[in-house]
Amino acid sequence: MVGERGIELRNGIVIPSGELRFRTSRSGGPGGQNVNKVETRVEVVWNLAASPSLDEDARAALGSALGRRVRADGTVHVIARRHRTQAANRREALARLDALLERALEPKRSRRPTRPTRQSEEARLAEKKRRSEIKRKRRAVEH
Repeated sequence: MVGERGIELRNGIVIPSGELRFRTSRSGGPGGQNVNKVETRVEVVWNLAASPSLDEDARAALGSALGRRVRADGTVHVIARRHRTQAANRREALARLDALLERALEPKRSRRPTRPTRQSEEARLAEKKRRSEIKRKRRAVEH
């Protein structure tokens, strides 16, 4: 949840707003006359690798869960440019970063192994036998 303190995640981790850097630039899209002169596009940059808010376990879990979202320098970037105002795009970027981190920290459900059904097993063996027969018929005839 995004609050005054920063981003508060479900498991008690708080990322203070001081760790987040904001960059603005001109945005395409809606804006009318403002589109060429007002910087409404907002990019939130958070340095996952150097964040003092995380312990090593949380950092490793986030790093593996976020995968390619973490750049080579250890930062996570989220961009928002949908709205006409910088403030609205800033709120959206923070909300998207919050959702991204929450989703990454969700515990993954473990797979319960299942057994193939009798029908699927029989179908697999029948197909295997059919392919074997086709290949056997391709062989040279023995005299």
